[in-house]
Amino acid sequence: MRTITSLLITFALAYTLWAQAPSPVVIQAATPAVKAAVPAAAAVESSSSLQTALKMLQAMKAANEEMLQKQAATQQQLDALEKEADQLKIFSKRG
Repeated sequence: MRTITSLLITFALAYTLWAQAPSPVVIQAATPAVKAAVPAAAAVESSSSLQTALKMLQAMKAANEEMLQKQAATQQQLDALEKEADQLKIFSKRG
């Protein structure tokens, strides 16, 4: 009885030691981070490229809205089919 108890205690201690996660180790980078200086002239984009980007984003928004409308219509069709299938299940159980 005493050996069984000591074995159970030993296994319990071993399990708790095994279950503990090791502490995280933080290692610094081998090379220092390089900060690139952005020239002021490069930071300001031309208005034509901004206009082009704006038009492209508007076209993407319109395409997304169209896709959402199609998905909503498809969802309504699927809901109607699901409702009909549920009705068929109910009627098939009665008959």
